[in-house]
Amino acid sequence: HSGMEVWRIENFAVVPIPKSSHGKFFTGDSYVILKTTSLKNGALRHDIHYWLGKDTTQDEAATAAIKTIELDTVLGGRAVQYREVQGNETKKFLSYFRPCIIPQQGGVASGFRHTDVNEHEHETRLYLCKGKHVVHIKEVPFVRSSLNHDGIFILDTRSKIFQFNGSNSTIQERAKALEVVQHIKDTFHDGKCEVAAIEDGKLMADADAGEFWGFFGGFAPLPRKVSSEEARDLETFSVKLLCLTLLSVENGQPTPVDADSLTRELLNTNKCYLLDCGIEVHVWIGRNTSLEERKIASAAAEELISGPDRQKCHVIRVVEGFETVMFRSKFDTWPQTAGAAASEDGRVKVAALLKRQGLNVEGLTKSDTSKEEPQPYIDCTGDLQVWHVNGDEKVLLASSDQTKFYSGDCYIFQYAYSGEDKEEYLIGTWFGRKSVEDERASAISLSGKMVEALKSQAVQTRLYEGKEPIQFFSIFQIFIVLKGGLSSGYRRFIMENSTADETYSEDGLALFRVQGSGPDNMQAIQVEPVASSLNSSYCYILHNDTTVFTWSGSLTTSEHQELVERLLDQIKPNIQYKPQKEGTETEQFWGLLGGKCDYSNQKIVKEPENDPHLFYCDFSKGTFSLFLTNNIKFQVTEIFNFTQDDLMTEDVYILDCHSDIFVWIGQKVDTKIRSQALKIGEEFLEHDFLLEKISRETSIFILTEGNEPPFFTRFFTWDSAKSAMHGNSYQRKLAIVKTGVTRPVEKPKRRVPTSGGRSVTDKSQRSRSMSFSPDNVRARGRSPAFSALAANFENPNSRNLSTPPPAVTRLYPKSTIPDSVKPVPRSAAIAALTASFESAKESVESKSSRGDEKSKVAQESLEANSNENPISVSGRNDDLTIKEEMNEGEDEDDGGLPIFPYERLTTSSSDPVTDIDITKREAYLSSVEFKEKFGMKKSAFYDLPKWKQNKLKMAVHLF
Repeated sequence: HSGMEVWRIENFAVVPIPKSSHGKFFTGDSYVILKTTSLKNGALRHDIHYWLGKDTTQDEAATAAIKTIELDTVLGGRAVQYREVQGNETKKFLSYFRPCIIPQQGGVASGFRHTDVNEHEHETRLYLCKGKHVVHIKEVPFVRSSLNHDGIFILDTRSKIFQFNGSNSTIQERAKALEVVQHIKDTFHDGKCEVAAIEDGKLMADADAGEFWGFFGGFAPLPRKVSSEEARDLETFSVKLLCLTLLSVENGQPTPVDADSLTRELLNTNKCYLLDCGIEVHVWIGRNTSLEERKIASAAAEELISGPDRQKCHVIRVVEGFETVMFRSKFDTWPQTAGAAASEDGRVKVAALLKRQGLNVEGLTKSDTSKEEPQPYIDCTGDLQVWHVNGDEKVLLASSDQTKFYSGDCYIFQYAYSGEDKEEYLIGTWFGRKSVEDERASAISLSGKMVEALKSQAVQTRLYEGKEPIQFFSIFQIFIVLKGGLSSGYRRFIMENSTADETYSEDGLALFRVQGSGPDNMQAIQVEPVASSLNSSYCYILHNDTTVFTWSGSLTTSEHQELVERLLDQIKPNIQYKPQKEGTETEQFWGLLGGKCDYSNQKIVKEPENDPHLFYCDFSKGTFSLFLTNNIKFQVTEIFNFTQDDLMTEDVYILDCHSDIFVWIGQKVDTKIRSQALKIGEEFLEHDFLLEKISRETSIFILTEGNEPPFFTRFFTWDSAKSAMHGNSYQRKLAIVKTGVTRPVEKPKRRVPTSGGRSVTDKSQRSRSMSFSPDNVRARGRSPAFSALAANFENPNSRNLSTPPPAVTRLYPKSTIPDSVKPVPRSAAIAALTASFESAKESVESKSSRGDEKSKVAQESLEANSNENPISVSGRNDDLTIKEEMNEGEDEDDGGLPIFPYERLTTSSSDPVTDIDITKREAYLSSVEFKEKFGMKKSAFYDLPKWKQNKLKMAVHLF
């Protein structure tokens, strides 16, 4: 099963370490670490590391290497093995023990005693921190000469922890070092000590700086760091391939392989090889080699890096068929082949071994493939608008047309849905297989302008036909792909290439493949109307004018057949169809397909979701020349066992999920780089860093920090407050370390959605007509609070997809949306409710007119002035904001304000009152009518909090 096991070498044997002590290493010991990861496809991946403390004995180190090989053997000979030396560990190893490992003095065979952790806090220690994504910690002498301008140093004293930031260190390095400070504070100080940050070269009479330098005898300028051996770059080392045989080892030297270029064919399954890359030495083990040969190969690698100039080298051992991406990338050509079959016998053996050690082995002897349907992880009740790209323009589609896309065209869609605290937007482009390049470029440009109009707070995506993600299908619910196209670009392509126009015709011959996982996610894809297009795993719809057939493959279920009936409502409604089952087809059915022929009857097995990989984009290692070539060069570095804290606000990251990739842009990223986010994603796909033969048409999502959608954050343990904090990554983490809490900035109130009012209907209770009829599609909603309130007034069956939303007067300022909107009449529910209010109003109005002569005079005066300065209550109130100065303690005698009947104060009044403060229209109601409308006295109303007042005002339709 997935997890980690750690053993220490004691007297040439392995002794298990309890989980509570994982990450605690002693300088005089050697350890073996087994990291098992359960992949999405159900397989188990094993990584074995053996860690050597700087004071460990040669016997212990040799024993750790041998035990690592033996453990790999019982695991089935497929694990990747790493040699880890204290102070020069691999990034993968350090990622297991975030934020760092701090080796302690002591050991077993070396004669050192294990230091008590509690003694640590009584000693003043100085640590050097290195690393931008994982941190290497090295204890250095507690003297001034240890400090320099390039590094970051942590001074751990009894009552205070100081972080000294060298002037040449980066913001990201400082932020990562703060995670170490937090670790030291929690581990050695029980979370109870002060933390101070010291900036190199900035004294400014700072008390913390004075205290820090006091530990070193007072302040004195640091000398410039001179070049050292650490600056040597081993990455430019010329790669060498060496062959290992028993004869070559006996002669004392592996045999170099002479070849013009490195190819997979050079590796013989009966031999072992060393791939010397300078900073790394890879040991390749052929599947048909003996255990003795494998041990000799590992010993030869140890000998190769034994020189004083190779102390920082890593040894990575891989087995044929399970090579790492790093190893395969060193070869000019490497065939795309499936990995060697795992040895189930090895699983049983390792289970027995670990069981004898008293460890839990449940799940080790078998692995279960995930059978769950993919989830969209997005609110599917939002508002959708779709545009067809025609040349350089986009044309808004009606709701009845927005689910039907043509393969020769491009489309833009905008989806608005309720987020955690604001309205979220997803803006995407969809490219048909036969769409032209000009219209693809136009679609990208037009969608980019829509994102800019939303101040880059929308998630942007680029999709290709046949590569759509689950989010896309769940948003549309019904999706039909038709052959041909309607755009001017497609028509021009047909004419220039003298190609027959295959554009779909309702009266012509057409065959559709039906797919999807349920009523909320179903598609009909038009395919060639021939028998070879059939597949036993799918259902199909075949029509020719008024003749309609449905065909059910032998491997389909009743759920698939139900989707066929639902999609018939969209493709051929109100026509009786003839059902056909595989094996019992009629001659007429085969006649329409041009005759019977062979087709696939293999069961379609959905590939499980791939494990995500996070990459950091380093633009400093390449060149960036936007104005000259528009070409971006960058290097990527994988971040292992990633967390949300790895996403630094100054950087760009790529989350590769194979089926789609996410380009994450931090808030502090340079504008030039930010504008080229799509180009960065396309370059990543082109280079295929994971060597997965990934498609160039893979979906790309571009998102900015603070606007992450749930289908991205699900890969993390996410805290939205972190991305909402002010400052750079170092300032944010410093605030958290000092206060112990995440302090988000004040977020704006959720914007009122741009849609007309609709209540959210439970999917399980949706009727077929409501979900799928062109005139009555499932309700899309907004924020839960607003939807619940709107449900009292509006028809739950009303819809709004591509139809522009109604312009309604709102409590909050108008939401900005790129496309214009048109007002629509009030729903029947509102009209009925208003009528009930007006009937009650007449009796109140008659009482008010008899008993309040004073208000009549005031009303006549206001009406006389209305000709000079008219103000329409029913006009454009969207641009007005709500004033905060309400009459909190108004008396029950109406405060001397003029009184007006309710019908003249509503926004839809045919004879509206003018020259009043429209932000508090309710104040002009008489006491009697006020109580009738609000159910309480005026004084009680104004004692309520503002949000309750606003909610009641909205409920009686005064806004």
